[in-house]
Amino acid sequence: MTWGSSFRARQYLKSSLWIVPLAGGVSGGFLAIAVADLHPIVTLPAGWHYSSGTADAVLASVVGAAVGLTGFVVTVSVLVVQMATGTFSARYMRLFYRDAVLKAVLAVLIGTFTFSFGLLRRVEENSVPNLGVTLAGFFMGTGLLLFVIFLDRFVHRLRPVAVAALVADAGRRAHREVAAEAQREEALDVVPAPFEVPGRPDLVVQIGEGGAIQAIDMRGLVEWTRAHDCVVVIRYPVGDFVPAGAAVIEVYGRGLEDTDAAERGLAAMVALGGERTIEQDPGFAIRILVDIAARALSPAVNDPTTGVQIIDHLEDLLGLLGRSAPAEPPPRAREPTTRGVVIPTRSWDDYLVLGVTEIREYGATSIQIVRRLRAMLDELLGSVHEQNRAAVEDQLARLDATVAQHWRDSPDLDLAGTADRQGIGGPGSLRHPRPNG
Repeated sequence: MTWGSSFRARQYLKSSLWIVPLAGGVSGGFLAIAVADLHPIVTLPAGWHYSSGTADAVLASVVGAAVGLTGFVVTVSVLVVQMATGTFSARYMRLFYRDAVLKAVLAVLIGTFTFSFGLLRRVEENSVPNLGVTLAGFFMGTGLLLFVIFLDRFVHRLRPVAVAALVADAGRRAHREVAAEAQREEALDVVPAPFEVPGRPDLVVQIGEGGAIQAIDMRGLVEWTRAHDCVVVIRYPVGDFVPAGAAVIEVYGRGLEDTDAAERGLAAMVALGGERTIEQDPGFAIRILVDIAARALSPAVNDPTTGVQIIDHLEDLLGLLGRSAPAEPPPRAREPTTRGVVIPTRSWDDYLVLGVTEIREYGATSIQIVRRLRAMLDELLGSVHEQNRAAVEDQLARLDATVAQHWRDSPDLDLAGTADRQGIGGPGSLRHPRPNG
C-alpha cells in the first residue's frame, strides 16, 4: 500500500461510524461462544444461578433493550448532525464523526446484542449459562452508563463555545505536529516558496482525478530527492483543491532513468480526498471557526455573542501560530537550490487575513464584534513574533477604516473604537480607545 493510500485509509477508519461497532458485534458473538464453553467448569455463587425461564427472560430483555438503545443513539446522532450543520458549519462534522464515545457506545450496545442473542440458544432446561446471563446484565449496565455519558457529552457539545474549543484544540494539535516535523533532520531539505529553480522541469507529475490535497509525505519526498539528487517542487499547498489532470509536482534534476516509476512513486506521496483535513492544515481549523462566526453574524441568526466566543478561541489559535511562524520565509528560500523539496506554505499573514477579514466584514455593524476584534488584535500585537507585528498593525488599520465607515454618524463611534475582551460590558479599566480616521 502506498503512503497516500495508507493516509486515506487511516482517515476513513477515523471517520467511519460502522467499523468499531462492527468489531464490537463480532467480539460479542465470539465471547458468547467462549462463555458458553466455560460454563461447565466455572463455579458461581448460589445467588448467581438462574432458572431456564429466568435466563430466557433476562437475555430476551437485554436483546430488546440493546436494539432499542442502539436505535435511540442513532436517532440522537442524526439530530445532532442536523443541528450542528444548521447552526455551526458542515466542516465541523469531520470532527464529530471521529468521536470515540459515540463509537464506544454503539460498539458496546451492538456487542451486548450479539452476546445475549448468542447465549439464548444455549439456554436449556437443565443447563443454563449463568456466567453469561450475569455478564449480559453487566454489559447492558455498561451500555446504559455509556449512553448517559454520550447524551451528556453531545448536549454540552451543541453549545457554540464548546464546538469552538474543540475545533481550536484540533488546530493546535495540527500545528504542533507540523512544527515537530519541521524540527526533524529531513526538514533541512524542505524549502518554502517563493523559490528559484533554474531550467525546465525534467518531469511533471499530473493527477488523474481531482480532489483536495489532504496531506503530503514530506519524509518520503526528502528521501526521494536525496536518492535521485534533484529538486521536487510541489505546486499546491496542503488544503488546495486541484482539478483532474493538474500538474501537482515538478522534478528538476539531471534526468531520471525510469520516469514512469518516478511519476507513480511521487504521485503516491500526495494524498487527495473529497475535502480538506486538519492533520497537516491548521488553517482548516481557522476556516471552520470563521464559518461558525459568520453564520452567527448573519441577519437570519444575529447572535454577536456567539461571534465573540468564537473570537476568544480564534485569538488563542492565532496567537500560537503568530508566535512560531515568521512573516517572511528564511533567506534560503530566495536562493537557488539544487536538491530538496520546495513547497508553498501559508505565512502568518495568510492565517491572520483568514481569521479576521470575514468576521470584520460581517460584524462591522455589531459593536460587540468590532470591540472584541480590536482587543484580539491589540493582544496579538504584543504577543506574536516581532516580524509578524506589521500584519497585525495592517489589520488594526483596516478595522479603524471599517469602524469609521459604518459608525461615522453614530453616537456610539467612541464605543465602537474601544477594545473590550467581552465585546461589551467588560471592565472599563481594560479599555484602550484608539483614534478613528
